Amino acid sequence: MMYSENVTTPFGRRSVTLALVRRQLAVCEIPASKSANKWKVFRDASTAKEQLGLQSSSLSVLDALLSFYPENELRGDAQLVVFPSNMQLSLRAHSMPGSTLRRHLGALVDAGLIIRKDSANGKRFARKGENGVVVRAFGFDLSPILARADELALLAQQVIAVRLQFRKAKEELTICRRDIRKIITAAIEEGLEGDWQAMENVYVELVNTFPRTPTIADVRKTLQDMETLRREVLNCLETKENARNVDTNDAQNERHIQNSDPDSKIVFEPPTEEEGGEKDKRAVKLGKPLKAFPSPLS
Repeated sequence: MMYSENVTTPFGRRSVTLALVRRQLAVCEIPASKSANKWKVFRDASTAKEQLGLQSSSLSVLDALLSFYPENELRGDAQLVVFPSNMQLSLRAHSMPGSTLRRHLGALVDAGLIIRKDSANGKRFARKGENGVVVRAFGFDLSPILARADELALLAQQVIAVRLQFRKAKEELTICRRDIRKIITAAIEEGLEGDWQAMENVYVELVNTFPRTPTIADVRKTLQDMETLRREVLNCLETKENARNVDTNDAQNERHIQNSDPDSKIVFEPPTEEEGGEKDKRAVKLGKPLKAFPSPLS
């Protein structure tokens, strides 16, 4: 059920936007049974700070605001307005100057993480009932954090997944660059034929055009180009190595034929009887007495 007092406008010269009104109306629809750990939600918001358009100092202020809420669990049926003074809030935000504090409070409001609940005179305070329970408070409403807890968790998961992909792509790019660099260097130093200088020039150009602070799209694009270059380097290496191996084998075979001695004095087969006239001649060449071989019929 929606109550009109749940929608308020900011004190002083601060203007109101329809987006701010819509956020306040959305807070009214939080189920009473919903709850979330405030530090878990804070970690999710910190992880997704770029998506929320926040700086680290804004998160320091949010951390300080959450510290003023006494419980760890934010509940839909609880009073979620904190009302610290500027001095208390500044101290818990690491002694942040007042002007800086106000700027980051505005950033948290614009990001939809808190809502200003200003009193008639702009002071922050709480009214308590007879039993000491706060019945109405004026300050900063933390309800949007509870309302967006699931959304912030999903944003954080997406950011973590992108970071993982980014780190993996950078690792693959580093390995690919190393392979290309070392293979080209080895080919040049060992005098292997090929247009290695042209490949070197392509490699240097890819390295020089890589941005200092790359996005994941930059890394993926450069990785794709590097992988293409690595395939060309490996194909050239394989082709030239195969050609060199073929030339080496041909040279070895040619030397083997040229070193064959037609006048070799080694007898590979025993002479037959028909070669009787040659026996003595071969025996003389060998410089050894001719051995008698047994007859196959004996």
